[in-house]
Amino acid sequence: MIELDIRVVPYDSPVAQQLIVSALADLARRYGGDEGDETPVAASEFCPPAGAFLVAYLAEVPVGCAGWRTHGDTGEVAELKRMYVAAEARGRGVARRVLSAVEDSARKHGRSRLILECGDRQPEAIALYESSGYQRIPDFGYYRDAPGVLSFGRTL
Repeated sequence: MIELDIRVVPYDSPVAQQLIVSALADLARRYGGDEGDETPVAASEFCPPAGAFLVAYLAEVPVGCAGWRTHGDTGEVAELKRMYVAAEARGRGVARRVLSAVEDSARKHGRSRLILECGDRQPEAIALYESSGYQRIPDFGYYRDAPGVLSFGRTL
């Protein structure tokens, strides 16, 4: 197993923003457009206990990230956002470990369900979510009516 250090960091920290820019560029390449993802996101949404943002380090190099933010009014549901692994770290189990860390963080803060939306041009992500027990749910969120959107959820 690789030596991976996963840390909670502020969403607006330089390391998080560097990874987020890379994530959005990857989405823009896959789907076209300039933004990659236009979903409104505020750094404050990722502050505990309402959310958290995690960065994965491999030999002190940031190689992946993901965060969760509260979804809805019940305080039971978290939404996964900005899941990303740098190309040079893919295929090494980083994404699965980051996803697990996000789930653990959300659970620790009282969330019992994690939901997410992704697109049909992300086969690696879809495979990860399905193999991790996520099931299709009705589309929600910013892209709910967009063609190719896929929404997933899992009880934590």
